[in-house]
Amino acid sequence: MEPSVADPSSRVEQALKMVKAIVFPVDGVLNGGRITLDSCGKELCSISVRDAVALREALKSGLLVAVVSDRNADSYRPMLEELGITDLYLGRPDLLGAYEEFRHARSLSNEECAYIGDDVGDIAVLEKAGFPATPIDGADYLRNRVGYISGFEGGKGCIREVVEMLLTRQGKWPYAEEVQEGA
Repeated sequence: MEPSVADPSSRVEQALKMVKAIVFPVDGVLNGGRITLDSCGKELCSISVRDAVALREALKSGLLVAVVSDRNADSYRPMLEELGITDLYLGRPDLLGAYEEFRHARSLSNEECAYIGDDVGDIAVLEKAGFPATPIDGADYLRNRVGYISGFEGGKGCIREVVEMLLTRQGKWPYAEEVQEGA
């Protein structure tokens, strides 16, 4: 299925240009909603390499990145820190509270934040963020609450697609011309 801008108006284009930060949860968006345990019951970390590349590009371009989780998800901390993400709000049952804390710490308005959410716990943040998005496998009831529905599943390129779209619209995606020339 093709990605879909739920509201294809210039309002969405304007929202994309205003974004200075992207926020998303571990479960459902970063890891695709899967939790894998080793034989000792320890959680293993797994993320899409394409998502990781996009997150590095986002940080290099000056886009702020924050990761939230309503559970500790500590197995993800080393990987996220290795990518350069320092705004980690893990073990925070109130995702809206974590989002607001990040936003205030970085002096950001709601309009300057993109949020990718996939389930009921994300609704309050999606309703606040200036650019709300969901993966293609996000809960059906989110589709009317977001400005963008990714063509990719959570944990399988959704973050990459949203970051690339944001940075391309802002003239900051370093590979945009190469893609256009090769088309």
